[in-house]
Order: sequence, then C-alpha cells, then structure tokens
Amino acid sequence: MMAKLSTEDLLEQFEGMTLIELSEFVKAFEEKFDVTAAAPVAVAAAGGPAAAEVVEEQDEFDVILDGAGDKKIQVIKEVRALTSLGLKEAKDLVDTAGAKVLEKVAKDVAEKAKAQLEGAGAKVTVK
Repeated sequence: MMAKLSTEDLLEQFEGMTLIELSEFVKAFEEKFDVTAAAPVAVAAAGGPAAAEVVEEQDEFDVILDGAGDKKIQVIKEVRALTSLGLKEAKDLVDTAGAKVLEKVAKDVAEKAKAQLEGAGAKVTVK
C-alpha cells in the first residue's frame, strides 16, 4: 500500500515540474477523474518561489500569457512563432492561465513578444 502524500508533498512535486509537464499531468488528472481542473492549474503554475528581490535595473523579463482572448488559434500561432514549441505544446501553454511564453529575455524581446501576442488578441503581462 502506498503512503498517502500530504498537500505539502504534492506542492513540492508540482513545484519541480515544467509548465508542459504540469499541463500533461492536469490533462491526465481530468481524464482519470472526469473533472476540469482549470483553477488548480493556475495555483500550481504560480506556486514557484516568491518573486526575487527587485534589482536596481531589471534586465531579464518573463512574458506571461494571462488569457488567449477570442482568437485562440492566432495566439497559438504567435506562441509557436516565439518559441520552439510544437502545436500540442503551444495549445497546452495557451490553455494554461498565467503560462510563461518566454523566460528571462531582454526587455526589447519581451516588448516585441507582448506586441505580437496582443496583436493576436491575447492578454499579456511582462514581469
């Protein structure tokens, strides 16, 4: 018999997963238990360590997709253009609230990506 994992144990496991791994887990969870777990995904995806201390001049930015808007297919195309993700991975990323499209990129790259994604109808945050 398997030992029961505590909530803390589970959170530690999720913390070590990439967004794609997390997305695949959620899909498997939804299929197994016939539920939709959209809210827990947002919580788990945001569960990493607290934001690092603010440095005097920030030189690395994350481009975060807050929502796909009405033109989801256009947003998926832009995500694929900005990343090396395949169609399924890009769709999973777009379906995950608060997903990071790009991590630790220069400000001009982040701003350009934000403009492209917003042009496709997405809601985007640069942090």
